[in-house]
Amino acid sequence: MADKQIPQGGGFLLGPTDPAAVFTPEEFSDEHKMILQTTLDFVANEIQPNWEKIEEKDHALIKKLMAQAGELGLLGSDVPEEYGGLGLDKISTCCITEAIGGAGSFAVAQGAHTGIGTLPIVYFGNAEQKAKYLPDLAAGSKIAAYCLTEAGAGSDAVGGCRSKAVLSPDGKHYILNGEKMFITNGGWADTFIVFAKVDGAFSAFIVERGFPGVSSGAEEKKMGIKGSSTTTVILQDAQVPVENLLYEVGKGPAIAMNVLNIGRYKLGAAALGGSKIILDFATRYAKGRVQFGKAISEYGAIKEKLARMATKIYASESVIYRSVGLIEASLTGLDKAAADYAEKSSAAIREYAVECSIDKVHGSEVLDFVADEAVQIHGGYGYVAEYPAERCYRDARINRIFEGTNEINRMTIPGELLKRAMKGKLPLMAAGQKLLGEIMEYSPMMVELPEEPLALQAHMAEMSKKSVIYVAGLAAQTFMEKLINQQEILLRLADMIIESFAVESCVIRAQKAIKALGADKALPYIQMTEIYMDEMLPKMSVWANECLAAMAEGDDLRTMLIGVRKLLKYQPLNALTLKRAVADRVIEKNGYPIG
Repeated sequence: MADKQIPQGGGFLLGPTDPAAVFTPEEFSDEHKMILQTTLDFVANEIQPNWEKIEEKDHALIKKLMAQAGELGLLGSDVPEEYGGLGLDKISTCCITEAIGGAGSFAVAQGAHTGIGTLPIVYFGNAEQKAKYLPDLAAGSKIAAYCLTEAGAGSDAVGGCRSKAVLSPDGKHYILNGEKMFITNGGWADTFIVFAKVDGAFSAFIVERGFPGVSSGAEEKKMGIKGSSTTTVILQDAQVPVENLLYEVGKGPAIAMNVLNIGRYKLGAAALGGSKIILDFATRYAKGRVQFGKAISEYGAIKEKLARMATKIYASESVIYRSVGLIEASLTGLDKAAADYAEKSSAAIREYAVECSIDKVHGSEVLDFVADEAVQIHGGYGYVAEYPAERCYRDARINRIFEGTNEINRMTIPGELLKRAMKGKLPLMAAGQKLLGEIMEYSPMMVELPEEPLALQAHMAEMSKKSVIYVAGLAAQTFMEKLINQQEILLRLADMIIESFAVESCVIRAQKAIKALGADKALPYIQMTEIYMDEMLPKMSVWANECLAAMAEGDDLRTMLIGVRKLLKYQPLNALTLKRAVADRVIEKNGYPIG
């Protein structure tokens, strides 16, 4: 990608995507593969044998495991080498996050520590702050937490913030008062990134547990991720040295949102890793469970479940590594020692806020689907705590709430795109006007597709993106500036955007696999892409039609619906046969059929 122009955030909607600009897991370097395997081995050898103790919140064990992870470099991938980390690229970091994602509650503790707990200092800390805190955080000798949420400040974290920071009379400390809720690692963290308002300006601070006035509340009794620590963090006249102000007064929103963007794609990666682990044990169970004289994995009903689980994981994997490839490309070449590095890196990451939200929503909902199907495959045993399906089902649910609820992330996707369009940064309006002028002359019968694998899927991926432009353009015409208040329409537009990005990512990945491996060896990629497309397109039509029905009626509505039918006209494939083939490979591989 270094030799190509880096795609604009959200620009995938505007036309065909250059495959060279799409990173796929098949392009992992030897170092990426080694990092992934090292992390998988750590989870298998150190975490899985200790499931029960971790679930019981064995504080000493978790601290020990964090230190072991630090020794392996699994906590310092984002930390520069001069501060005790490895300074790895974002793809390497994503590999670690994916592999740790199969570690249940430990993954939550590790993820909060390395992501939202450490990255604010990496990106926004000054040299003294980095030198003081990052070496211990990278080593795992100290644990970090991120304190944003309050009782009245959830999705509206900035506007709802009631925590205050007042400069002491001698000017040496900020005096912080407030209470933060649902803080991951709250019970055992040594260092907290705390947000509070200074004269009304939302700001961030590095707060140590040992500072006067800092304490944590009782552990929350949770549905899942029981082995992680979740508490309140209480600030009662907490004395924070002025040198522990992070970045500048009033820069809290930039810190919070940029770290959340990273946290969102990382959550998608962790969910991906969890999904793969679940598919593995569900497959093994299905192969070993005999009913009516044969393994249940031989029955079509179970095969379809395994195939759909694998296909959704394939799509999630394609989406996440495409996004992280874009972020890595945008950061490459920035001078980390430059005075404006924080601003430039923030802008580079913020450019892909839409893609980060897509990663989070898609990954977490695939994990939910996979966990649910695993319970069903296990039958009654899936409801019994002795089997891993029960724990995974409970643990999966929080991911649709972490890092901004999926509803908030869905609102972010079209909201951010429309904001950029209104500012002239993304020519969505022009694309919409052009399409509206062409749609009545367009005929699906006029399209001639090349005789090659996935030609139909590649064409329909473009049509799905055009359907987004079409519906969004009509919505903008209908509601104008009031569109932001039409949340139900925005949610459906978000789903259309997510699935358009996902299916295009699948198609391009499969096309690259065909080019690299040949069509025969790339068959699993082809089949899962075909299955995903076959399931996605009917949903696209439903979402589009529901949006249009909220905008018009009678002849106007009928005219609008013609456009959707033209763009999304598609003859279904024999997906049942495709699913059987994918399931057979899942069964043969004892899990995910690629790699």
